[in-house]
Amino acid sequence: MRAKKGTGKNPSAMDLLEAKRIASLHPDVQRDHPCAVPADKSRLSHINTYGALPDFYIDKPFRCRDCGKEEIWRAEDQKWYFEEAKGHIDALAVRCNACRKLRKGSGVA
Repeated sequence: MRAKKGTGKNPSAMDLLEAKRIASLHPDVQRDHPCAVPADKSRLSHINTYGALPDFYIDKPFRCRDCGKEEIWRAEDQKWYFEEAKGHIDALAVRCNACRKLRKGSGVA
């Protein structure tokens, strides 16, 4: 059983380093990693793509395009976004939590 992790906002330097390390691994190794969250392809039927659907999700580190802060888009959050909220499969996290809230509050899309 996986240990409960934080939200990905304000990650420790160790969490960021580990997420970057895992992201650099070969997909076959990522699939078997304890942090991998299996994808439910039956929940991805809304996606019309010529590409392959994911077999799993891993924590993805990213740098905010507005302020430059590094955060982690957690695998569990990706699973929710793609499978429950029906987000586009090619979507990537590009803004940190604080900048997303700021944009949302200002009415900018």
